[in-house]
This record gives sequence, C-alpha cells and structure tokens, in this order.
Amino acid sequence: MHSDKPRQCLIGVSIVVMAMLAGCAGSIPAAPKDQRAATDPWEPLNRRIYNFNTGFDNVTFKPLAKGYEKVVPEFAKKGVGNFSRNLLAPRNIINNLLQGKPGRAMVEFGRFLTNTTFGIGGLFDPATSSGLEAYPERFGETFAVWGMPEGPYVVIPVLGPNTVSSAVGIPFGFLTDPLFYADDDSTKWIIYGIRAIHFRERLFAAEDALFKDSFDRYLTMRESFLQNRRFRIYDGDPPEDEDFYDEFLDEEEEPEK
Repeated sequence: MHSDKPRQCLIGVSIVVMAMLAGCAGSIPAAPKDQRAATDPWEPLNRRIYNFNTGFDNVTFKPLAKGYEKVVPEFAKKGVGNFSRNLLAPRNIINNLLQGKPGRAMVEFGRFLTNTTFGIGGLFDPATSSGLEAYPERFGETFAVWGMPEGPYVVIPVLGPNTVSSAVGIPFGFLTDPLFYADDDSTKWIIYGIRAIHFRERLFAAEDALFKDSFDRYLTMRESFLQNRRFRIYDGDPPEDEDFYDEFLDEEEEPEK
C-alpha cells in the first residue's frame, strides 16, 4: 500500500493539471497561421500551455524556491547541487559514448568515481578541483547527433520547453538516473522534490537577465531554448549559416508602434 502513494499522488496531480489546462483555453495572442515560425507551428497551443506552466509555477515551485533561497545557507545549496549533478553522471557517460565521445565518457566516469568516493556521495566536488571538466549530455542531444529530425517546438505541461526530439529523450533520462531505482519511495520523492526546488532557485538570476527587456516572454523563452539546444548539440560551436539564426533575428526585432 505504501508504495502506491507516490503513484496515486502523481495521478491526482495529473488530473488537476489537465483540468487546469483545459481552463486555459482562452484567447491567447499568437501569430496568424501563415506567419508562424517554422519551428513553432503549434504556437497557439504552446502559448496556452506556457501560460498554464507560468501560473502553476507561481503557486508551487516559485514560492518554494523563494523560501529555499532565503532559508537554506549557500554551502548547503552547493551540496545539493553537487549531489544532483553527480547522480546525473551515469546519463552523461552513456550519452557521451552514444555520441562517439569515449574520451569525454571516461572523464565523466572519473568525475563520478572521484566525487562519489572522496566527495562523500557527491556532496562535494573534488573532481572539478582536480581539473576534471564536466561533459553533460542528454538523450535528446544524442538523438540530434544521430540525425533524428528536431520536430516542432513544443511546451510540455510542467516540464516546459522542448522539441519533439528532446521530448522523446525525457523517459530515457529518468531510466538512467540512479535515483529512479531507489527502493525507498519516500526518500526518492523527497530527493526529487529537493532537486526540483534547487533547480528552480538557480533559475532566478537567469530569468532576470533573460526577461529584463522582453516584450514577449513566450517568444524570448522559445528562442532562448532553441538557441541553447543548438549550442549544446554542437558542443558550443554551432554552424552560423543555419536558417534558424536568420529567423531568430527577424522575430526578436521589436514590432513597430
């Protein structure tokens, strides 16, 4: 019975999410169909989900992250971040191997071994101090390296911005997270929650910079996500002749008043 509680909570939250999402079907500004970006043919629906996510965040993760920011000392936050990143090392190792980067996979393995043993389970990060650089990779990026088409931009309820390709990689990310296989469900969900709140708190500074002069937060978020995704797929050196960049520059010009 105890093990069913997280599943029941998840089902309950999902029902609430879908009910709230259905109520967000009001008039949402979107480009006319013939003027939508090629990357975002589902813009009207995406805007509705984006608006729902913003409202959901405002009453859940954001206030919790604000409290976390004020109450938890910085050294403890650093430990949470180190621990969370260390748990993602197996995912990074697998994806580096799948992308044909065995050298980076070995470095990630070295980081995981060093931080797990000498860093007290990953609470500390002696690997970075030793000069072992991190090489994070995700399954969505691996699929892109393999040639899988990106597909349209899509906003997923609660999870946020994605492309179809990156969304396909989400389940694989969970399956390669050691926390997913923890026997104690209570501990597992507590750690998931702390990780989510920590990640949300770390976004505050980025949001302030990203939306400071934004006239359309949805467009700003979309183009920022797509740019960052291409940056990561090409390991920081994306080709400059992609049509995407011309489209990005055109769309981010402020409309005439």
